[in-house]
Amino acid sequence: MALLSQSEIEAGLAGLSGWEPSGKAIEKRFERGDFVGAIDFVASLVEPAEAMNHHPDLSISWDTVTVTISSHSEGGLTAADFELAAKIDAL
Repeated sequence: MALLSQSEIEAGLAGLSGWEPSGKAIEKRFERGDFVGAIDFVASLVEPAEAMNHHPDLSISWDTVTVTISSHSEGGLTAADFELAAKIDAL
């Protein structure tokens, strides 16, 4: 899959709520009220990530899950990253 240009990345971010660039990735924090909510949210990410064979990096801090998405194999952002971000937002 081809890496996106800066203008394509900006357009992709404009179509998403709360996602921000983070180096060669996009990132968003999801607050879920407590630790159980955070873990349940992480569990909900399994199906879309597995279906796409595209897996985000996750960081959990009590009630907050930080999701970082990048196409590691390509060394940056691809259309698949924005597709997965949209699927996560739809959960």
